[in-house]
Amino acid sequence: MIKKALFFLFFALPFFSVLAQNTIKKPNILFIVADDWSKHAGIYGDKVVRTPNIDRLGKNGLIFDQAFCSAASCSPSRASILTGKHPHQIAEGGNLWGSLPVSIPNFVSLIEASGGFVGSERKGWGPGNFKIGGYQDNPAGKNFKNFEEFLGEKPKDKPFFYWFGSMDPHRDYVKGTGEQAGLDPQKVKVPGFLPDTDVVRKDILDYYFEVERFDSNVGKLIATLESKGELENTLIVITSDNGMPFPRAKATCYDSGTNIPLIMHWQGKIKPARSSELISLIDLAPTVLDVMGIQKPIDLPSKSLINLINGRPIAHRNAVFVERERHANVRKGNLGFPIRGIRTKDFLYLRNFEPNRFPAGDPQKWVAVGPYGDIDDSPSKQLLMADTLTYDFFVSRTLKKRGAEELYDLKKDPDQLYNLANEKRYAQQKNKLKKDLEAWMKQTKDPRAANPNTNLWDQYPYY
Repeated sequence: MIKKALFFLFFALPFFSVLAQNTIKKPNILFIVADDWSKHAGIYGDKVVRTPNIDRLGKNGLIFDQAFCSAASCSPSRASILTGKHPHQIAEGGNLWGSLPVSIPNFVSLIEASGGFVGSERKGWGPGNFKIGGYQDNPAGKNFKNFEEFLGEKPKDKPFFYWFGSMDPHRDYVKGTGEQAGLDPQKVKVPGFLPDTDVVRKDILDYYFEVERFDSNVGKLIATLESKGELENTLIVITSDNGMPFPRAKATCYDSGTNIPLIMHWQGKIKPARSSELISLIDLAPTVLDVMGIQKPIDLPSKSLINLINGRPIAHRNAVFVERERHANVRKGNLGFPIRGIRTKDFLYLRNFEPNRFPAGDPQKWVAVGPYGDIDDSPSKQLLMADTLTYDFFVSRTLKKRGAEELYDLKKDPDQLYNLANEKRYAQQKNKLKKDLEAWMKQTKDPRAANPNTNLWDQYPYY
């Protein structure tokens, strides 16, 4: 009898163990990306915009207060998210309206190659020409009409990755929609980099209207997950490609352009928490691959957040790095405004490689958008251009040229309005940050490390 029992334990239990492993469901990922959204949500302390669905996920998930996109421009930011690399490491992917080489692994392709079912809706990677880069479908996944259609086609035994790329709150806005939705302009907290006027307040309300529409779509996605019984087995990631489409925000390397929302929710897996760790959105690629149990490329400069997801506090980064090359085609000769920057918890240091160019684009329309075309057209922008004397403080920080170096003390100047790069009392801090930035550029094989004034990105096509 004892011999029979030992036989069963030795030979049969491994079989049942393998059977149990094979029946464990692999996790899914719902990846939700807003278009031009800064940290405006109830969960981030905004008392005007109404975001009940995002707030629900945040209150029961992991909220990141210090998450930064790699570049405050749609295409390079999304390329960095997908590849886990800095924009300068992905060739034409470092520009807006460029391409993304298929030779650089992206996590959606790796998930699909590992047997996962992948798809996207609305705005994936872009804008740009992904077919020139060698892709048949958008790098964020084959496009589907909606989440229900995607889940209806998903094989029963496959985990899924679904990218929902909202078009909100990208401009253009319908003027007055914010007020018509019941939002009060007098309650708006105008950021320090914009003039506090009725025009700006109402412009922000119209932006809020589209943030609320984005939140409504988040609610529909959650409801679909719940109806399919997949909520508990799905990691939900909510973020944005870059900051709000206002002067001195989107397409800049200031916090207003790069410090964006990041929320992770996984019912029963992630405990409610708030993190002040410095996070780069390039860290999402290795995180997603770790969650789905897929081997990561060995050359990634990004760092997985899997320990934070599992509730293990870690010292993640001492600094994040931000950059930009060419945004829109808004300078004579299709030139960009190249920047590299380092952002610690105390300081932001920026190096502007072409200070003789206008940071927001030429004052006269070149090809795209209009005068100062790296700033999306808006009532706020028109206000600054129409009365440059009255709003000189803001005009000098949005439309006019800047020095080769910028340094901001984040504790004293959180809106980053007073450049301290030439202040002797900050020389030590500036020199250290400059040295750290140059070391990072060299380590990551940035072409500007060897040739600061290279025209590499200016020569790439604008598709």
